[in-house]
Amino acid sequence: MVKGKDENTGKVVADNRKARYNFEIGETFETGIVLTGTEVKSLRGGKASIGESYADAKNGEIWLVNANIPEYLEANRFNHEPKRPRKLLLHKRQVFKLMSAVEREGMTLVPLKVYFNDKGRAKVLLALAKGKKAHDKRETAKTRDWQREKGRLLRDKG
Repeated sequence: MVKGKDENTGKVVADNRKARYNFEIGETFETGIVLTGTEVKSLRGGKASIGESYADAKNGEIWLVNANIPEYLEANRFNHEPKRPRKLLLHKRQVFKLMSAVEREGMTLVPLKVYFNDKGRAKVLLALAKGKKAHDKRETAKTRDWQREKGRLLRDKG
């Protein structure tokens, strides 16, 4: 669980920028991810994409679905499938909490970023999120534009 922890996350490989626009982000969890050797090599190259991915609960486990880690070019026949489901590593209590939130409250599990931590381990920042309606998205854009304009006005005055 990432509460009050500064965002010193090491090398960010993939960032889901649309998630904060499309979803109201709730609690976030730092999870490990089960990868093969060629997937790690490809991630170190920084070519992953999690823009259309989500996490799903199956058989008491959390899986990252639709994340695209392209094939590693130097690995010939031992390469991996780019969009295969990947298991996320969480404590049982966290898995139960996430599964119950998804089932009861209609929440969604959204990956925010994939990064390497200080020890060189691949991690996924997973968020418990609720989808925004169209009017909420417009309100968010309006607030963001106003904050930007306010900053410009204060900077020009001072």
